[in-house]
Amino acid sequence: MFDHNCTACAKRQLIFPSQITAMDTTAAGILVRFTCWCGADQSMLTGKASTTTSKVVLAA
Repeated sequence: MFDHNCTACAKRQLIFPSQITAMDTTAAGILVRFTCWCGADQSMLTGKASTTTSKVVLAA
């Protein structure tokens, strides 16, 4: 559960897991898509951006 300010109804709403319609991992973070209580499709970017390491040092 998390809160979100809806861009359609301009209300701050609690979003429950049953309202989530998709979750995608992107280079910018996790994109969560859900339906607001007003019926509008919404999305929120959360999490950390993915990082890559070009050099890995292992200790022996």
